[in-house]
Amino acid sequence: MSLDPVLSRIDSELPQATGRLLELLRIPSISTDPAYKGKCQTAADWLVADLASIGIEASKRQTPGHPMVVGHVDGPGPHLLFYGHYDVQPVDPLELWDNDPFDPQIEETPAGKVIRGRGSSDDKGQLMTFVEACRAWKAVHGALPCRITFFFEGEEESGSPSLVPFMKENAEELKADIALICDTGLFQSRTPAIITMLRGLLGEQITITGPDKDLHSGMYGGVARNPVRVLTRILGGLHDDSGVVQVPGFYDGVPDLPADIAEQWSALDFDWQRFLGDVGLSVPAGEAGRTPLEMIWSRPTAEINGIWGGYTGDGFKTVLPSRASAKVSFRLVGQQDPHALRDSFRAWVTAQLPEDCTVDFHAHGASPASEMSTTHPAFEAARVALSEEWDTDAAYAGCGGSIPIAGYFKTYLDMDAMLVGWAKDDDQIHSPNEKYDLESFHKGIRSWARILDAVTK
Repeated sequence: MSLDPVLSRIDSELPQATGRLLELLRIPSISTDPAYKGKCQTAADWLVADLASIGIEASKRQTPGHPMVVGHVDGPGPHLLFYGHYDVQPVDPLELWDNDPFDPQIEETPAGKVIRGRGSSDDKGQLMTFVEACRAWKAVHGALPCRITFFFEGEEESGSPSLVPFMKENAEELKADIALICDTGLFQSRTPAIITMLRGLLGEQITITGPDKDLHSGMYGGVARNPVRVLTRILGGLHDDSGVVQVPGFYDGVPDLPADIAEQWSALDFDWQRFLGDVGLSVPAGEAGRTPLEMIWSRPTAEINGIWGGYTGDGFKTVLPSRASAKVSFRLVGQQDPHALRDSFRAWVTAQLPEDCTVDFHAHGASPASEMSTTHPAFEAARVALSEEWDTDAAYAGCGGSIPIAGYFKTYLDMDAMLVGWAKDDDQIHSPNEKYDLESFHKGIRSWARILDAVTK
């Protein structure tokens, strides 16, 4: 089958493809907020209908949480599974958005046209690049080049509580020769990358309680325990002055970076000054003695993601709060055990509690790090295809984020995962004014068409 007519079709149909993405972006499928449960159902229904419009047998599968979407198309050659997620992050703080996050717009910027809206880059825009590549291929050739399973999740941004049970229950249906995942980005916003290393993720919410009610700080200040003070003292000791995490056993299972990998990463010539400068920073703040790329890709982290307690509204209220809470996350590498680390962190916090204070913990996910093998021939075929589309050599790279599904595919379905994506460093995913470059969307569709062609020859 010739690839050129497919690429030409993609080019000519870009406005229609963009319009379909805007439709999906208008659905506020925020998985972590129960108020949007119905909208997650709506997004799943939209995807089922869209897959059906190109002849893919698809269905919405209910779970205890938000539904999965599964579609199948038969064909010759290898069996590919494509995974993406249709749920999105909350939009708070809403006042920092320039426009309604669920009224997506095409905007002109100094760097070119972008699609602005929640989920545009993470992950609806990326998901639709593969769907649009399949649409173009089907329109030109009448059939897709191989057997493909489409697997879309609605809980990725809320810890994927239904994912593993669903995969176990439907293992035979989902198992393929290789999994394709589009939830990553370009290296330094310009070089296509196949991700071979992902950090794991552990989340904990802590609530420390002191007095049984908020107290008048004039009457009780100085004599009563202040939970905010207790919490900030504990979390202030999470790292030492050199950036080393102080939780006992935290570095168990953390490997040294192999010399050959370090050499490959050095050759990428990572511009960390620009990377930090783009967000108004200038000094790497991680572990002393580590390169910035090591800190992002191969070292574990402990971060405070949110902290609150007492009165935080307008004006002033002189209270001594009853409770103080924080959300803490850990990015994991190597063989770090998220469950053992959870136990150790909780014990570390509890041991530092003074009298008259109690602590409650609430778990938010626990997934180990993943490392992908590149021995499957599809990896090198895809790397060559990406190099052709982007006019630069594609790289095998690490990723600081956590995409647990990659490890789950290996653990539960015994298949490797190939992660490629077209996001840029400044896409502001998880932040106000999220965007996706229209060029990334366009070239992402073309890239998938090239990959489909390369891996099915």
